[in-house]
Amino acid sequence: MKTESIALVVCGAAGRMGRRIVALATEDARFRVVGAVEAPGSPAIGADVGETAGVGRLGVSIGSDLASLASPAATIIDFTAAEASIVHLRIASAAKAPIVVGSTGFTSAQRAEALALSSTMPTLIAPNMSLGVNVLLSLVEDAVERLGAGFDCEIFEVHHGRKKDSPSGTALALAESAARAAGLDPATAIRVSREGMVGERPAREIGVFGLRGGDVVGDHTVMLLGAGERIELTHRASSRDCLATGALSAAAWLRGRQAGLYSMRDVVRERTR
Repeated sequence: MKTESIALVVCGAAGRMGRRIVALATEDARFRVVGAVEAPGSPAIGADVGETAGVGRLGVSIGSDLASLASPAATIIDFTAAEASIVHLRIASAAKAPIVVGSTGFTSAQRAEALALSSTMPTLIAPNMSLGVNVLLSLVEDAVERLGAGFDCEIFEVHHGRKKDSPSGTALALAESAARAAGLDPATAIRVSREGMVGERPAREIGVFGLRGGDVVGDHTVMLLGAGERIELTHRASSRDCLATGALSAAAWLRGRQAGLYSMRDVVRERTR
């Protein structure tokens, strides 16, 4: 029996990520785009989402009212900004609509609210939807555990100049994974940047640094530095398609799940079984 395709509502549909999600969804028989949302006042409102994505007319207009589109029968994919994503999570919660969120820059209060809201609908939130980055998270944990306290951990990332948050959510997620693997509290072990006469590096510190410029989609390197040797684990995104493909994989994985908060690492773990 043929499985019914997954209905998608794309938030941030006219943005760089939104356009690629729409374009790739139209090439994948698992999905159909049934709704598209942009911020009120966006010049894209009223335009056909397929034409906006460069894949031809789909007969779906970009609107600004997610509440009118949200339902348990349609999965929302949100690549906007933390402030907008929290609003979209509230709407998804009220409608019990599954939602995939790829926004970054959430405050601790927003993360706590997202966790509370997820009790009412299947929710997947990840700072990076790339399957490769989420495998990297596991590699970092394994390496830190195996190497032990004799290796220092430093993380740096590079993104395009238009990215608003620094360091990236992915860099922080890598640092948190390394801290937990080392038995450290991420809240006290992670140090974002250094400047001036900071003294010797504490042995149990994890440094995180963000670089910005050009059109870099996203590079992340975790360095594990020991006496006379070092290991570098790097992921480089050459196209946003790896993020869009990951978001679609997340939407497919989320279908039929119970209410709760999930991550891309849940998706990756199931792919390797």
